[in-house]
Amino acid sequence: MINSTASTTTINGSMSPSNAQSQGLKTYFKTPEGRYKLKYEKTHPSGLLPYALAKSITQITLANLKDQPAQATLQPSSSYSASNGVRFVTSKFLGSGNGGRVLSFVGGNGTSKTNGGASRNGLTGGLNGFNSAVNSNCDGKGTYLIFNVGDTLYISELNSQDKDPIKSINFSNSNPVCHAFDSEAKDGHDLLIGLNTGDVYTVSLRQQLQDTGKKLVGAQHYNKDGTISNSRCTSLAWIPERDGAFMVAHADGNLYIYDKSKDGAGDSSFPVIKDQTQFSVAHARSSKSNPIARWHICQGSVNGIAFSTDGKYLATVGRDGYLRVFDYSSEQLICGGKSYYGALLCCAWSADGKYILTGGEDDLVQVWSMEDRKVVAWGEGHNSWVSGVAFDSYWSPPTSEDTAENVVYRFGSVGQDTQLLLWDLAMDEIVVPLRRCPPGGSPPGGSPTFSTGSQSAHWDGIVPIGTLQPAPSMRDVPKLSPVVAHRVHSEPLSGLVFTQESVLTACRDGHVKIWARPGHSDGQASNTEALLGTNVVGKEKSSLPSKLGGTTSYK
Repeated sequence: MINSTASTTTINGSMSPSNAQSQGLKTYFKTPEGRYKLKYEKTHPSGLLPYALAKSITQITLANLKDQPAQATLQPSSSYSASNGVRFVTSKFLGSGNGGRVLSFVGGNGTSKTNGGASRNGLTGGLNGFNSAVNSNCDGKGTYLIFNVGDTLYISELNSQDKDPIKSINFSNSNPVCHAFDSEAKDGHDLLIGLNTGDVYTVSLRQQLQDTGKKLVGAQHYNKDGTISNSRCTSLAWIPERDGAFMVAHADGNLYIYDKSKDGAGDSSFPVIKDQTQFSVAHARSSKSNPIARWHICQGSVNGIAFSTDGKYLATVGRDGYLRVFDYSSEQLICGGKSYYGALLCCAWSADGKYILTGGEDDLVQVWSMEDRKVVAWGEGHNSWVSGVAFDSYWSPPTSEDTAENVVYRFGSVGQDTQLLLWDLAMDEIVVPLRRCPPGGSPPGGSPTFSTGSQSAHWDGIVPIGTLQPAPSMRDVPKLSPVVAHRVHSEPLSGLVFTQESVLTACRDGHVKIWARPGHSDGQASNTEALLGTNVVGKEKSSLPSKLGGTTSYK
C-alpha cells in the first residue's frame, strides 16, 4: 500500500484578501511536486436568495471555442462529463507503478465560422447586466467555464480575472442540473443541458454568447414537458464516436438515448417495465422516434454516468449503491459491485479504460479494475460523502529518472467535507491482503499472498462477466492514503476538473476556484489548446508502454 502519511500536508498559507467567504481558508497548498496557488475565483452575481441556491447543486463544464470552419479538425476541451487523456510516466517517485488514466470531461467546438466570426469584444462589457473586462485577444474564440446555480446557467471566461459571469441563461420555473460539452459537434449544437423537470436541450454555445438575451436561442428541445419521462435529469453525456448521440440519466432509474439529428418532438413509446430490479433495454418501434432507446438500470435514481474514452463501455452509479459497467454496443452488463455503504454519487473512467473511480455516501474513493472486474483499492481520507472524482492526466512525478517504464496514476476527489484530496496510485505497490494457507497443503505455486493470516476470498480469481459483486469486507481491500488533503471551500464541494495549467474546484452553491499548478501561477496568457490538452488522448496512447497494450476487451 502506498504510504503517504509523510506527504499528507497541513497547509500553511495566508488568508485570501479578495473573498470574504475565504476567511480562514488558505490560498495555496503544497504537494510533492510543488505549490498550487489560488489564481482566480468565479461566482454568480451577488444578491441570490438562499432558497435559489438550494434548488440545484452546482456542476462545472469547460468549453474551448475556436474560430474555425465546421469541417476543420476539432480540438478537445475539458468538461465535467467525459473522459480525458492519460499521462504515462516513468518514475521512482513513491516506487514503481503501473497503469494510467484519467477522467476529466472533454468538450470542443462544432460551430461554423459563419456562426462564430463575431468578435468577443461585442459580447462582453455589460452583457446581460454583468460587467466583464473586454479581452482584446479574444476574437470569437476562448475558453469558457459553464456552471449552474438555481434556475440559471452562467458562462464565464476561464482566463479572466473577473469573478462575475459574462452571460446568464435563465430557465424560469425549472433548474438546470447537469450539462456537457461535445468535442466533435458537427452542426454547431455542442452544449447539452438537462433540467430538474426532465427536459433536455442542445444548443450552440457560440450562439448563446453572441445573443444578448437571457433565454436559450436556437435550442433543440427533447422530452418537452416530460412526454417521455417527468423524472429529474441526474446526469448526461455525449456518446463518444457516435456523431450527435447522447444519453440522459433520470431519477427513475432509466437512461434514454437520443439522436440530435432527429426531431426532438418525435414520438417514442416503450413497453412497461415488468421488473424494476432487473436491467432491460427497449428500442423505439419507429426509425423516426426520439429517444431511440431506453435502458432501465435499477430501482431508484441513476446518480451518474460516464463513458470510456472510446465509447465502448458505459459506467453507471446509483442510489442502490451499485456500480454497473456495460458494453454499450452489445447492451450487456459486464461487471459491477456494491459500495461499502449507501449510495454511489459519482464515477470517472481513466482514458485507457483500465480503472474506474467511484465515490459516494460511504466516504470512500473506490478504485475498480476492469481487468479483475472488482475493487482493487479504497481511498480513505474524506470525512463525509464524496461528490466528485477525476483522474489527472497532466500530472507527472517530480522525479522520473527510473529507466523502467512504470506508470503512476494521480487522481483527485472532492466531498461534502469541503476538502480536495489528491491521491497517487501505483499498482505495483498495492499490497494484496493475506490469505490463509489451504488446509493440509502448501500455497499453490508458493504465492507470497498466502500465509497464516486472515482469509481474503475477494482476490480468488477474476469475477465472471455479468456478475454484480456484494460489498467486500473492509479487511479484503487495500487502503490508500491521500498525498494531499486541503480544505478549499467553506461549503460542501460538488465538482472537480483538471486542466494542464490548473485544478478547478466548485462548491454546491456556485463558487468556483481555479488553482494554478506549480510553474503556472505567474499570470501568463494561457495557451488554450495546451490548457485543454489538444489531442491528449491520441498522443499519450501512442506512448503507452508495451506491457499495458492498447484498448482491451474484457470479454
